[in-house]
Amino acid sequence: MGADLEHVLLTPDQIAERLDAMAAQIDEDYAGRELLLVGVLKGAVMVMADLSRRLHTPVTMDWMAVSSYGSGTKSSGVVRILKDLDTDLLGRDVLVVEDIVDSGLTLSWLVANLRSRKPASVEVAALLRKPESAKVDVDLAYVGFDIPSEFVVGYGLDYAERYRTLPFVGTLAKHVYTS
Repeated sequence: MGADLEHVLLTPDQIAERLDAMAAQIDEDYAGRELLLVGVLKGAVMVMADLSRRLHTPVTMDWMAVSSYGSGTKSSGVVRILKDLDTDLLGRDVLVVEDIVDSGLTLSWLVANLRSRKPASVEVAALLRKPESAKVDVDLAYVGFDIPSEFVVGYGLDYAERYRTLPFVGTLAKHVYTS
């Protein structure tokens, strides 16, 4: 991978420490309640697995896959569901788990869609947020890190289905995605 990566933005230790803090806050906020974690495929797999193992709150998990139409590395916010939930949300406390929030367009649509299913609550936890890239304001209850508007990979994030399994988050060299 050498020349493909510019630098490591977040180390495995930094990620683990932040997930510990997020889990402690989630446990406090949902004390005495059961929580449904909804992971957004494929990027949230690592975050969802590691976050869920840190929680003491009783949880169940489900997954959604959504696709937003757009070109290359940009999202248009026009969304379609590729894999819907298997779980009925009626009266449930739902926590959407995301790897990264960039423009916020897809997540905004997803939260509205989930709220239309009449859960008790819907909140969002994201490991990464790019505040400079936001096109819509999405309320995030839990944020791991605010990062610059760079193309990042690792810890679930990919480019052309590569780099997801890196144990850290790094910036991808421009020559990889502009050639």
